[in-house]
Amino acid sequence: MKIFFFFFFYLSLSSFNVVRVFCTGTSPAKEKNPFTPKASLIRYWNNHISTNLPIPPFLFSKASPLTAVDSAKLTELADRNSLSSHVEAFCSLADLFCLFEEDSSKLDAVGKGSKDASFAVYSSKSFAGYGASRRGGVDSFKNYSDGINTPNESFKKYSRGSNGHREEFTSYAKDANVAIDNFTNYGSGATGGSGQFNNYQERVNVPNLRFTSYDSDGNNHKLSFSSYGSETNAGSQAFINYGKKGKSVPAEFTSYSGNANTVGSSFSGYGVLGNSANDSFKAYGDSGNNPHNNFKTYGLASKSGIDSFTSYRDSANVGVDSFQSYARDSNSGKVDFSNYGKTFNVGNSTFKEYGKGSTGSTTVGFKTYDLARSFLDYAKKGVSFSGYSKETAAPPISGISVNRWVEPGKFFRESVLKQGSVMVMPDIEDKMPRRSFLPRGILSKLPFSTSHLSEIKKIFGASMEPVLVNALSECERPASRGETKRCVGSVEDMIDFATSVLGHGITVRTTENVRGSKQEIMIGEVKGINGGEVTESVSCHQSLYPYLLYYCHSVPKVRVYEADILDVKSKSKINHSVAICHLDTSAWSPSHGAFVALGSSPGRIEVCHWIFENDMTWTIVD
Repeated sequence: MKIFFFFFFYLSLSSFNVVRVFCTGTSPAKEKNPFTPKASLIRYWNNHISTNLPIPPFLFSKASPLTAVDSAKLTELADRNSLSSHVEAFCSLADLFCLFEEDSSKLDAVGKGSKDASFAVYSSKSFAGYGASRRGGVDSFKNYSDGINTPNESFKKYSRGSNGHREEFTSYAKDANVAIDNFTNYGSGATGGSGQFNNYQERVNVPNLRFTSYDSDGNNHKLSFSSYGSETNAGSQAFINYGKKGKSVPAEFTSYSGNANTVGSSFSGYGVLGNSANDSFKAYGDSGNNPHNNFKTYGLASKSGIDSFTSYRDSANVGVDSFQSYARDSNSGKVDFSNYGKTFNVGNSTFKEYGKGSTGSTTVGFKTYDLARSFLDYAKKGVSFSGYSKETAAPPISGISVNRWVEPGKFFRESVLKQGSVMVMPDIEDKMPRRSFLPRGILSKLPFSTSHLSEIKKIFGASMEPVLVNALSECERPASRGETKRCVGSVEDMIDFATSVLGHGITVRTTENVRGSKQEIMIGEVKGINGGEVTESVSCHQSLYPYLLYYCHSVPKVRVYEADILDVKSKSKINHSVAICHLDTSAWSPSHGAFVALGSSPGRIEVCHWIFENDMTWTIVD
């Protein structure tokens, strides 16, 4: 059926030129067809940039590769809101990043059998309905999607209704860039058995995990999350209706999100109406940077449940926890917070309607609890504060002991930018999947807001929801003080934004290549843009989205530099890089990675960083 679809699509669009041309190395001078999106871009550049400089090849290479006929037909489909019917061809022709679920009927058939299954060095498959009604047996996912750039896994209804079935996920999606996993109705109605997640998504850049109705209606189906999401950067985990109506379902979260940077976890409807649950959060968020955890209606109306938070957020840097309606209307429950939040840089926790309406011998204990906290309308009986500390350890006086959350060299002081300095270059390689801009004619017809998320999902597919939500939320975030921002999905939109801020006598710069990345480098000749004086610039950073999307912003009081990068031993030139120094950091968050790395606070220091591969900065021409 899929082959027929493409054949029919291309026949029905017989005027299409279906030969794809990737223009990564294409020069603007070689673009001959005047009706292609690339030719249109050249004209737009020449009409809006007054410096007589040609469009830089690195920027031109990101323009849409569509032919004139392809562009016209896809524009027509977008105008009729019909792109969703041709999304696979749209993604292929326009060079987009799209995820499509595979037919899992063969996997389902294997999963319903009696044999154990071992998936070693396996990647990016769909296990929808896999292991349903399975009796006994073990499925092992070891080194699954290891090192894959953008693994996309679907475990919908996995092990549903099974009895005594074990699932083991070991070193799953390790060292991936953007990992998207969907565990909807995983283990629902399962009896006995266990699910083990060990070293799951370790060192992933942007983890996006969805556990919806996970283990609901289960009976003694043990879940273990050990070293889950450790050393990850950004991203989110959502546990929605996790363990709902479960019976005797023990869940252990050990070293969950340890040493992670700004990871958010949401537990909504966790353990609602559960019976005799036993949840343990040990060393959860340990040594993390700015973790955000939201426990909403956690354990609501549950019976005889036990929750234990031991060394939770220990040694973390700031962070926020919200416990709303936690253990409300529960019966004979027990909650222990032991050594919770022992940290050098205090965060905040809010407990709203905590334990309210609980009956029986419900007890809540806080022992050596040490965060800034707010208790709103909590149960006045059965709550004990043993050894509750109001003092926190003094923060370190330098960044040496806390910079483990930020890659060495990612942020540095302006004084480093001088010839002969030796420093570590961070990993400046672009790890996002290849994509191209869309032509403005197509882009203008596509919705782009969280209020239209359902429409966007119809075009690009529901499996893309985490990617869509993350990008849209960042683009809709209010600008910080002094910031002017805009998200752009075409080169024309980027030019418009840059010229609106800087005028038309501008150019755009980026770092030449990735040589020197993750190693010691020496600074060669340094040139300050605008004579090294304070200037204005527009920096554009990639956001993950189906088409190439940039978050562009202008902030006041910056200096921009170009610098030759030399090999430390041979002193030969290996790169030519661009750096930007922010002189006013007073509006930055105290938990910003720059202050974590450099050991200071907002407004006290300037902060510099390199322009990474495929990011760029616009400035006036000297």
